[in-house]
Amino acid sequence: NEHIELHRKRHGRQLNYEEKKRKKEAREVHKRSEYARKALGLKGKMFAKKRHAEKALLKKTIAMHEEKEQKHKADDGAPQNAVPAYLLERDQVDRAKVLSNTIKQKRKEKAGKWEVPLPKVRPVAE
Repeated sequence: NEHIELHRKRHGRQLNYEEKKRKKEAREVHKRSEYARKALGLKGKMFAKKRHAEKALLKKTIAMHEEKEQKHKADDGAPQNAVPAYLLERDQVDRAKVLSNTIKQKRKEKAGKWEVPLPKVRPVAE
């Protein structure tokens, strides 16, 4: 089945290939949701279970990359300013911020897609 790759290597792809691919991926979401509504019986249950697992995985990755404060134990063996043991906390903790710009950006775009700017209501002075 290398003839397909060979042809693509020699002649390239259609000029509108990227656009067609993008549109097809955009339509795929609608087709999946329609199938989720129409699927009956065991097929519907299996599809719902698979989709639930995908969503759970996506939520985990988003939560992992979301900007948040995480606690990490201090790595250095000998601190610069020596403190007596009775003044130390049980675990020395450093706060570190972890973020992933791409996932955050996508979430903001999706969230802001349907947002409508509302005018601020000011209290009336009596």
